[in-house]
Amino acid sequence: MTFERFRALHHGTQPLLLPNAWDHASAAALEAAGFAAVGTTSLGVAAAAGLPDAEQATRAQTVSLARGIATLGVPVTVDIEGGFGGPPARVAELAAELAAAGVAGVNIEDGRGQGLAETAEQVALIGAIKQRVPRLFVNARTDPFWLRTPDALATAVHRVRAYADAGADGVFVPGAIGQRQLQALVAAAPVPLNVLIQAEVPVARLAALGVARISYGSLLFRAALRAAVTTALQVAGGAPVPGDLPSYEQVQRLWRRPAAADPA
Repeated sequence: MTFERFRALHHGTQPLLLPNAWDHASAAALEAAGFAAVGTTSLGVAAAAGLPDAEQATRAQTVSLARGIATLGVPVTVDIEGGFGGPPARVAELAAELAAAGVAGVNIEDGRGQGLAETAEQVALIGAIKQRVPRLFVNARTDPFWLRTPDALATAVHRVRAYADAGADGVFVPGAIGQRQLQALVAAAPVPLNVLIQAEVPVARLAALGVARISYGSLLFRAALRAAVTTALQVAGGAPVPGDLPSYEQVQRLWRRPAAADPA
């Protein structure tokens, strides 16, 4: 089943490389490129809809996208920001709706604007999701490095332990890249550790340090924006149209890709 396939990808001999999509075409293209799973980027989903990220504004867009890409032939995990507000029961109902649509996992963060949610608040959210949908892979993100909070490492260590105790299947600490930081987090977390991909830290190095999942975050969306604007300006300036772009027919085929059979 999709839940088990996705969980197993966190316990392989190499880290799970998880690219993050922002619409159906990007998700389908990443699946076609051979990635074992696909995630979503909340920034990309929000920006593509003309809405702000991390402000509880994109619940409808997130659910709509998830329903479409859950039909792809690989497991899909969805970034639900901090749960889009509401009490734990409401967040758990959202998770159940996504799981029923075929989503294998969710990513839920504790960043709230310029600060962190109370640990107990986040523990309640995670616990409610796991109680409602036990098989769903809950990746609990903590943002002390992202928000540059004092004693970020100690805060992250405390929170990854608390979130794992609450039932999180994995923990995500964006912004942690130093060897000492990663070693401390791997040692503290009784569940797979997820970090953001970083050019200055090769995947092989992250694997050697014990990282289990490496996410692209909003990188691909931002790269696509730059590529679109750069191409527009170059062509306007008289440069030839790049010859290695996907063709019209190739893009059309993305939405017609048959979903792979889900093993029993």
